[in-house]
This record gives sequence, C-alpha cells and structure tokens, in this order.
Amino acid sequence: MASAPAQQPTLTVEQARGVLTEVIQAFSVPENAARMEEARESACNDMGKMLQLVLPVATQIQQEVIKAYGFNNEGEGVLRFARLVKMYETQDPEIAAMSVKLKSLLLPPLSTPPIGGGVPTS
Repeated sequence: MASAPAQQPTLTVEQARGVLTEVIQAFSVPENAARMEEARESACNDMGKMLQLVLPVATQIQQEVIKAYGFNNEGEGVLRFARLVKMYETQDPEIAAMSVKLKSLLLPPLSTPPIGGGVPTS
C-alpha cells in the first residue's frame, strides 16, 4: 500500500531545457561560484572529499532553482530532476549538451592515462 509521492513534477522538453539553463546559470552567480570554489579548494581534488564537500553545495544550488518547478527541496528533488534530464538527453541534443556542461561544473577534470598503458617501449 505505497502512497504516491506528494509532488511528482513533470516537465516538457522545452521546460526541462529552461530549467537546465537556469540551473547552469545559478552556478555562475558570484555567491554560488565562490561557494563551489571554496568547496573545491577544501576537497583538494580528492574524490572522496569532493563527494563530501562539493556535492552538497552543488545540490543546494540546484535545489534553489528546481524547487520553483515543483521538485521537493531535498536531495530527492535533485535526483528526480537528474532522472528527468537523463530521459530527455536521448531525445534532445540541446539537453544532452547542457547536461554535459552541468556535469563539468560538478566534477573536477580528471586526468586519465592514455589508452595502452602510456609507457612507450623502444
């Protein structure tokens, strides 16, 4: 007897594009950019610390935007929004591109070794 969640927001592709644009712009607001920079510096590119320090700040920034569109103001709202974006990524190249941009704002650039081991043999 599970009851349906109180808020189950649905967005059209166009609405999702607009909300995603607002979320990305929110990371450019000087106060939010400073919060993210401070969290990144504290994390020192340590992935575990990134999850502990950067992710909560990023979640709060997203929550501030998406709550106006019916998503709850908790982590669950951000997860629902992320699932919705993921669903539209395959249908809309603009949403796919914005999703990549958002992920780049959240995660540090990772340096990966070249494929094939990276150690030349002579």
